[in-house]
Amino acid sequence: MTTTAQSFDIQTPARPRSRTLGVVRFQFMNTQTFVWMPVLVLGGVWLITLLIYWIISASGVEGPMYSGGSQAPLWYFAVVGAQAMNRTFYFSQAMSLTRREFYLGSLVAAGISAVGISVVFMFLGLVEQATDGYGINGYFAYLPWVWVGGPLAAGLTYFVLTMLTFILGFWFAIVLKRFGVLILTTALLVIALALLGGAALISLNTAWPQVWTWFADMQSMGLTLWALGACVVFAAGSYLTLRRLTV
Repeated sequence: MTTTAQSFDIQTPARPRSRTLGVVRFQFMNTQTFVWMPVLVLGGVWLITLLIYWIISASGVEGPMYSGGSQAPLWYFAVVGAQAMNRTFYFSQAMSLTRREFYLGSLVAAGISAVGISVVFMFLGLVEQATDGYGINGYFAYLPWVWVGGPLAAGLTYFVLTMLTFILGFWFAIVLKRFGVLILTTALLVIALALLGGAALISLNTAWPQVWTWFADMQSMGLTLWALGACVVFAAGSYLTLRRLTV
């Protein structure tokens, strides 16, 4: 009896899916953390800032008005990083995902969210330039120092700083799980004291003019490159800490 290949139901093995992209989809199942809360923070601070501008403008004050309110979603991404770690890490381990897959997928998810927020930031800045600050000379997203290189450079700066805060929040959450509240609190106090000591040293040497001149000469793109380097260093540190985290 002869048997031909046609007698069997031969199926081509399914192409394995990227487990890292699976982590991205898994993170975005929680749309509140990665989508709606950043949008709510940005929209809420934008509205409050415009109301303040309107009150100031109605009182007869002239001259351009600038706000640092657009930083609010940027700082919120530290919370996003902490939540991305706290809410999903142990579940990812139950799904037999490696720490590398979990970490890379979480970074990609944060990058997608940061790109979206950066696009909104650029759009608002362009609108503010076109309307002379909504007709009241008030600027929320358009800060001349940040926008000196154009909208794409401003968007890149916003994106990199957003990712930096996400990585720091993610790392702090890892340290909390790895070493506990006491060590995390001690580390934060040491960082705060180091920053305070640096500020005191600058003040004692009356070097603040040189510091501000250095920032002005560096411009926003220089700050972006420094922040990008910090992202690489902190990402490596947080990943090495994650690798030692026991389940």
